[in-house]
Amino acid sequence: MGLPLIGITMGDPVGIGPEIIIKALSKQDIHHMCQPLIIGDETALNMAINILGSHLKIRVTEDIGGEKYEPEWINLYRVSRISPERLSFGQPTGESSRYMVTYIKEGTRLALEGRVSALVTCPINKEAMNLAGFGYSGHTELLAELTGAREYAMMFVSPSLRVVLVTIHCALCEVVKRLTAKAILSKIKITHQALKDYFGIKNPKIAVAALNPHGGEGGLFGKEEERIIRPAIQQANKMGIDTIGPLPSDSLFHQAIKGIYDVVVCMYHDQGLIPIKLLHFFEAVNVTLGLPIIRTSVDHGTAYDIAGKGIANPSSLISAVRLATNMVYGKGGYSG
Repeated sequence: MGLPLIGITMGDPVGIGPEIIIKALSKQDIHHMCQPLIIGDETALNMAINILGSHLKIRVTEDIGGEKYEPEWINLYRVSRISPERLSFGQPTGESSRYMVTYIKEGTRLALEGRVSALVTCPINKEAMNLAGFGYSGHTELLAELTGAREYAMMFVSPSLRVVLVTIHCALCEVVKRLTAKAILSKIKITHQALKDYFGIKNPKIAVAALNPHGGEGGLFGKEEERIIRPAIQQANKMGIDTIGPLPSDSLFHQAIKGIYDVVVCMYHDQGLIPIKLLHFFEAVNVTLGLPIIRTSVDHGTAYDIAGKGIANPSSLISAVRLATNMVYGKGGYSG
C-alpha cells in the first residue's frame, strides 16, 4: 500500500491558506509522510506561487487516487477558479467566502466516501462565513452537520499538551449556562475513545479543569464544581474511564505538560487555548473528535493583515498534516 491520501482544504482563498499550502508542499517531509491533495482554487494557488517565487506546478485532477504524486507538483481538486481581477489577498468577498465553505463541503464528501484517508483544513474566517449566509460559528459545527455527528469535541494537540473544550465559541457570560454534567461527560467519553482509537493510548488518563478559581474553594467562589463538574467525573469513573478533577487550572497545566495526564478537558475556549498557544503557537493542531472521518486543522486564523505578503508561517499546517497521517495509522501522538 502507498502513503495515505490526505485532503487539504484551502480555507479562505484570500487568507493565508494558499501561501501556507505552497510553503508546506515545498517541504520534502510532507511528501514522505502522505500524498497531499489540495481542495480549492487554482487562481489563488497560482498567485501564491508567484508571490513566493515557488518552483511548484499545479496539476488539476479529477482522478482522485489514480494520479501521480510528485514533490514538484501540486495535485489540485479544483472546486473554483476565481477571476484574478476579483481575488485580492486580505480582501474577502461574498464569492470568496462562499467558495471557502464549498471547499469544506467537498473535502468532507471525499472523506466520507473514503476517497481521502483524512481531511486537513486551512483557516476560515467566521465573520466572512456568516456574511456569506452560512450561520456557523466555525469549522467544527459545519463539519458536525455535514457528517451527521451528534456528539463531537474540539481538541488541540501540541508537543507537550492536549486540551479538549466543553464549550467552544460563545461569550464568557454564556459558559455557565451551557455547562451541564451531560455535556461534560459526553466530551470525556469522546476524548477517551479517540485517545484509544487514534492516539494509541490504551488507558488514557483524563484531567478535568475546574471552572472557578481554586476549584470553587468549597463553594466560596462558585458551586459549579460540585453541582455540575464532579458528577460528570464520578459517572465517567463508574464507566471505567480514568478521570480526575475538577482541578484548579492555575496549577493543572503545569502538571499536564509534565505528562501526568494524557489530556485536559477544559470548560471554556480560552481556558484551554491560552496555555497551548503560549507554549506552542506555531505547532499546535486543532482536531475534531467524534466525527466519522479524521479531521485536523491549523490552530490559527486567516490573518488577512499579512495575506499575500509571503511571510505566513506554515508550521501548524505541516503539523496538522503529520498528525492526520499518524491518526490514519492509529498513532496520533505529536511528532514534529
